Amino acid sequence: MSAYREMGTEELKKELESLKEEYSKICEADISLDMSRGKPGTDQLDLSMGLFDVFNSSSEIKSAAGTDCRNYGVLDGLNEAKQMMADIMGTDSEHVIVYGNASLNVMYDTIARSFSHGVMGSTPWYKLDKVKWLCPVPGYDRHFAITEFFGIEMINVPLLEDGPDMDIVEKLVSEDTAIKGIWCVPKYANPTGISYSDEVVRRLANLKPAAKGFRIFWDNAYAVHHLYEGEENQDQILDIIEECEKAGNPDLVYEFASTSKITFSGSGVAAIAASKANLDFIKKQMSVQTIGFDKINQLRHARFFGNFDGIKEHMMKHAEKMRPKFQAVLDMLEEELKPTGIGQWTNPRGGYFISLDVMEGCAKKVVSMCKDAGMVLTGAGAPFPYGKDPEDKNIRIAPSYATPEELKEASKILIVCTKIAAIEKLLNI
Repeated sequence: MSAYREMGTEELKKELESLKEEYSKICEADISLDMSRGKPGTDQLDLSMGLFDVFNSSSEIKSAAGTDCRNYGVLDGLNEAKQMMADIMGTDSEHVIVYGNASLNVMYDTIARSFSHGVMGSTPWYKLDKVKWLCPVPGYDRHFAITEFFGIEMINVPLLEDGPDMDIVEKLVSEDTAIKGIWCVPKYANPTGISYSDEVVRRLANLKPAAKGFRIFWDNAYAVHHLYEGEENQDQILDIIEECEKAGNPDLVYEFASTSKITFSGSGVAAIAASKANLDFIKKQMSVQTIGFDKINQLRHARFFGNFDGIKEHMMKHAEKMRPKFQAVLDMLEEELKPTGIGQWTNPRGGYFISLDVMEGCAKKVVSMCKDAGMVLTGAGAPFPYGKDPEDKNIRIAPSYATPEELKEASKILIVCTKIAAIEKLLNI
């Protein structure tokens, strides 16, 4: 197959006619596929069913420190749960507060607290004329939804192969007192799957913000979500908290993580990690907000895994389920889209997504055509603030929930739609 840009008008028209016939047959097939969210598949959820066997009515539900987990108390989480979450995040347990089931909830609370009470003595954000935020793009749509909900002005920053464009980040942060934070998914980023280089992590840790109370929101959501065995096949990132300490900026970062895609998405354990000063400030709100989170669930998770080796072993079971799914999509893109020269995509070593760039100006059309054919994708533009992709070319693919067979079928639909949209753009029709 020739690259589309090398084809003449008549050749393109002939190709388009053939593709439209194929698309019509797909639409008639009454297909129903959903690749819109990074939900764990049923086969992945089955891996954690042993959580139900950790306790029974005869079990002693006490922590290692002797806490009766059925009762009130231990505001910031059990020691064994802190250690579990610290191991996942790659930091020390002394930096950790354990929350409920969702890290997104913790991030929302953290921004809400900043609006109502500022950050460690800084002016509450609700009193400020404007609050701005840096958003590496493409990025996580739910992050952008939080900052948009609070009326924060979001600024796009290009996400490069090794992390955010730090020349832009450093300049903006050092000059603008209204910029209060930056979203970061440092490992197997959503949706590109890239991981931050050591240089980028260190440059972030050494930022010199003009704004008081500026914080890096370090969402380490995919910290242990490798697709392949062996450290040589897995991305590694530096401990941002340690790097901030080395840089003399110990309070600069909030790190977030959860077990949502490790055990059960609705019944996991979430945590924040930060400096002692940050944690002390956070606990003041927590002491009013709650008497303590679900310690039974914390203890259940800690006992289920035993230690970090148990977590790593568990995640390799996830990898065995995920690899064929990613490969099914990547193989189809390589075989059927690459020869046309109209798309580029990531080939991540972990995480939950593949990022596809179609021809500029075509993403919305591709997603709409896929929907009409029975396949739901994340909305075009979702990986950008306000849902606006300035080049209208990025599409997030979430392979986790479908089977490899379904993914081959879904990829075929996506590829046919991508080809049609590209040819019509080339022909100006």
